[in-house]
Amino acid sequence: MQAVRAGIPQPLGTTGFVVFNLLGGESLAQTLFIPKEIDEPRVGGSPETVKKLTALGFAVVVEAGAGVASRIPDGEFVAAGAAIGKAGDTARADVVLKVRRPSSAELKAYKKGAVVIAMLDPYGNDAAVKALADAGVTAFTMEFMPRITRAQVMDVLSSQANLAGYQAVIDAASEYDRALPMMMTAAGTVPAAKVFIMGVGVAGLQAIATARRLGAVVTATDVRPAVKEQVASLGAKFLAVEDEEFKAAETAGGYAKEMSKEYQAKQAALVADHIAKQDIVITTALIPGRPAPRLVTRAMYARMRPGSVLIDLAVERGGNVEGAVAGKITEVDGVKIVGHLNVAGRIAATASQLYAKNLLAFVETLVDKDAKTIKIDFDDELVKATVLTHGGKVVHPNFASAAAASAPAASAAKPAAGKKAAPAKAAAAKPVKAPVAKAATAKAAPGKAAAPKAKTAAKTAAAKPVAAPSPAAPSPAAKTAAKSTEGEA
Repeated sequence: MQAVRAGIPQPLGTTGFVVFNLLGGESLAQTLFIPKEIDEPRVGGSPETVKKLTALGFAVVVEAGAGVASRIPDGEFVAAGAAIGKAGDTARADVVLKVRRPSSAELKAYKKGAVVIAMLDPYGNDAAVKALADAGVTAFTMEFMPRITRAQVMDVLSSQANLAGYQAVIDAASEYDRALPMMMTAAGTVPAAKVFIMGVGVAGLQAIATARRLGAVVTATDVRPAVKEQVASLGAKFLAVEDEEFKAAETAGGYAKEMSKEYQAKQAALVADHIAKQDIVITTALIPGRPAPRLVTRAMYARMRPGSVLIDLAVERGGNVEGAVAGKITEVDGVKIVGHLNVAGRIAATASQLYAKNLLAFVETLVDKDAKTIKIDFDDELVKATVLTHGGKVVHPNFASAAAASAPAASAAKPAAGKKAAPAKAAAAKPVKAPVAKAATAKAAPGKAAAPKAKTAAKTAAAKPVAAPSPAAPSPAAKTAAKSTEGEA
């Protein structure tokens, strides 16, 4: 049983906090840091989760102002047992809880061996993944959490996509200049708005439910047959080409498969006439690790009446709607196309509350309850599925091969650049061992700091795998792909 002096953890140099227990002794607690995000209103903690993290044995430090955009003042974190710190406090953090992937500038301050847990968005960002490995952090990407019963409470895609689906309908109602529900008045009857949801994952289901609550007539489509019953249970009508390909269009992880060109053509023909009669269309379809599929063309929405609204939740991955522009609302042929980024972040207070609970639930699985320290079991299916980097290497099987393939190319380029800059005598001299590693790290860190990183870089390509998840035998959960936007198919 532990208490914190004056209700606030007391700083101890650069390694941790002294925690005073009721018997008068003291012990060194591991530091958990919750930073203020850059260009992101959400935060990786809440007063409720801070209290529970403290009970797990962590000395929690929250960067000043981290929760302001989520309507959490610093005082509420302090009351929950956290200390308020500054950005530089990340240098002594054993665990960092973030929303977004840390930038290369942020990573420079991270302690080697620190555990970083966030939505890292690794697909298409190989350089950023390598930067995490080079920083020596053990990085977990929450989007890869397997869809199993045990991990439901940790599923950030579900918690954030659920809110994105809700907010998509609210945004559509805001842009639509007519009423959504049917109204019978003395002056006449106002017809209900017609809303079409394309992609019935977590975001789509919530969009259906919200639009129905607002009184709209809702239809929905998806390539997965399993969702047909779910759509009907919410009072909406299901629309799809139900052929043999449709019957096998769902992965073992519950995600939609990429459909053939033939199926896409048949589906497009079916929905084209349907879209022409709709007032609002919300698209949420994403294929894990791939650009978003094009669902709505200009020819389709050109037939919608003026003032109709299209909401594209997949705009961050290229968009489902032709003409959608990331971060902007555009108008084409009298139809508004809404391409808001980070839709869940538009209701940051609620999104942070749920996301913080997702993080807490995962951290609890990493903590040794007796020692009250982080103790990672690399054989655990949750760890295998989510760990991205460890021990200076990219260890996730979906990215390890790409990281290894890029290493020789980088190695070949850097010695050539080094020879141009070297004096004439040095060019004639015999090459020393591991010139690539030294060249690679000389720019990254001046002086003595370059030495340990040089050794790490030299070992990366040929070293034996660490006792982290084995790329040779990944669990089915490890193959679960992630989505980087909050909408999902």
